[in-house]
Amino acid sequence: MYNLISALSRKQKSYVFLAVDLALLPLALLFTLEVQPLPDPALATLVSLLPLLPYVLAAAALLALWLGLPRVQLNAYERHAAAQSAVLAGGSALVLSLLARFFGPALGPGTYVAFAIFYFLAMAGARAVMLQLVLMVYRRANPRCRVLIYGAGNTGTQLAQALKAHSGIDPIAFADDNSSLQGMTLVGLPVYAPSRIAEIVETRQIRRVLLAMPSQSQPRQAQIIQRLQKLGLEVQALPSFAQLIGEEALVDKLTPVAPQAFLGRDACTVPLQEAAGSYRGKAVLVSGAGGSIGSELCRQVLACRPARLVLFELSELALYTVHQELGPVAAEAGIELVPVLGTITDPRQVRMVLNAHQVQVVLHAAAYKHVPLVEANPLPGLANNVFGTQILARAAARAGVERFILISSDKAVNPANVMGASKRMAELIVQDLATRFGTRTVFTMVRFGNVLGSSGSVVPLFQEQISRGGPVTVTDPNVKRFFMTISEAVQLVLQAGDMAQGGEVFVLDMGAPVPILQLARQVIESGGHSVRDADNPDGDISIEIIGLRPGEKMEEELTLSEELIHTRHPKIFCARETVLSEIEVAGFLRSLRQAVAAGDEAAALQVVRHWVEGYGQAAEAGRISS
Repeated sequence: MYNLISALSRKQKSYVFLAVDLALLPLALLFTLEVQPLPDPALATLVSLLPLLPYVLAAAALLALWLGLPRVQLNAYERHAAAQSAVLAGGSALVLSLLARFFGPALGPGTYVAFAIFYFLAMAGARAVMLQLVLMVYRRANPRCRVLIYGAGNTGTQLAQALKAHSGIDPIAFADDNSSLQGMTLVGLPVYAPSRIAEIVETRQIRRVLLAMPSQSQPRQAQIIQRLQKLGLEVQALPSFAQLIGEEALVDKLTPVAPQAFLGRDACTVPLQEAAGSYRGKAVLVSGAGGSIGSELCRQVLACRPARLVLFELSELALYTVHQELGPVAAEAGIELVPVLGTITDPRQVRMVLNAHQVQVVLHAAAYKHVPLVEANPLPGLANNVFGTQILARAAARAGVERFILISSDKAVNPANVMGASKRMAELIVQDLATRFGTRTVFTMVRFGNVLGSSGSVVPLFQEQISRGGPVTVTDPNVKRFFMTISEAVQLVLQAGDMAQGGEVFVLDMGAPVPILQLARQVIESGGHSVRDADNPDGDISIEIIGLRPGEKMEEELTLSEELIHTRHPKIFCARETVLSEIEVAGFLRSLRQAVAAGDEAAALQVVRHWVEGYGQAAEAGRISS
């Protein structure tokens, strides 16, 4: 049967529909005569009308073809096609009444009206029956996908109606959070509570859910999808009709709030002006040029109009991205832009780059900086951050570089993690070189805290978690961090590099530390969502406290001592801190190199604990608090 139906062409199917309609005409007439109070029996009256039937059938066929009714497919038989059937039924009754009036037998007007009604119902009913028969044949030949529709609103009910005529999908039931709809039957399908989904999919053998709730927020939809996927269901979300025609609500066009909006203070704009002179017309090298800080350094250095900008980067993708972005800007300004793919831990390559491009200023931003990753991989972290700094700084001194500026971190102060300790050791190396090569190269460092919007920072992480429906994870309700925007941090770094005389530890004024829990609430609410907690159990996004990770502190510090010296810029301070001697620096480098070469993590950490002030106590405190 399936093969027979499939083999019929569209034209052949129209002939079948026409034949069915014509066959129903005498049957509808017989039924009409049967229910009408006539003096003669219904069959006898029909026999008397037989001479007229060929003319009525011919008129009906011509009218049907003119209307195009036989060409209407079964699954497309709706209002317009039903109206065509009504016209056909009325026209057939009118032809019959005219013929009977002239050639007899004469019947009452009510008989022709009843005939038109019954003929119309017969055509509509026949098509409904044929549609179900065809669907049954197709279902047996091609088993349909049984689906549950989540959402019994307008979108869900319209979807169910559309799918009922689909050859490959079989809607089984609705699920909806609205308790007033639960227990009802809509478009022939029962509506269940979401709590019964597991039972329904098991008993009704459902493996797919269609989410028909386009008006719900993305986080809410993400929560529902996650819950359904945990049941092993395939979930597909239906877009709103406004989205389908490109007129979705304004809220769907909104982009995530910029990270600097959560700073809690006005961002500091620092015109470089005089400071630009330290970079104008120079050959400047930025290590880690593809990172968040490194790429912003490149942008702002370009604005100072250097003669040459060398982009030194380990990641091919990051280097390609920043080079593609800055290439047109540099070309327009007549600045030579040099992309260098390499690592600062390669002494030979570092020497070649510095000498080949006659570098005069080095901005050293390359570092492994993600605390949990470096904590889990201490040897690569120490090798990159400590030895890389030593190799680049010493090569800079020997190449006669004018300025070397190390980008440091607040995590270097009494560090509780390997990343912070590695940055502190890098600071010690730079301070040592400043005492030995200070007459030729100005070595300095700038220390600041977290940068909003950088890779791995909390705001993009929170926004990503919100887009997935939450929860937003916070390590501890009392944890606080210093924050700056990328732009203001880089502006102050370049200002500090200009005012450096050699050996300084510059500290940036970052304002008051910000509670991370407060920041999480702000990010959630800025997206138009509410926080789900004990006071608001129906909120959109929950905040989950996961505990401090290894190496994290409750609060970071910016200086080892309380003594800060003001500079000519109100946001930049200079810290007086103790330094190690040349022999001591050489000693910890030798011990650390031996431990790293031997792959001995314990020995490497012992070196760090011995030489980095506060590391042992801070790390232990971090483990206890977590």
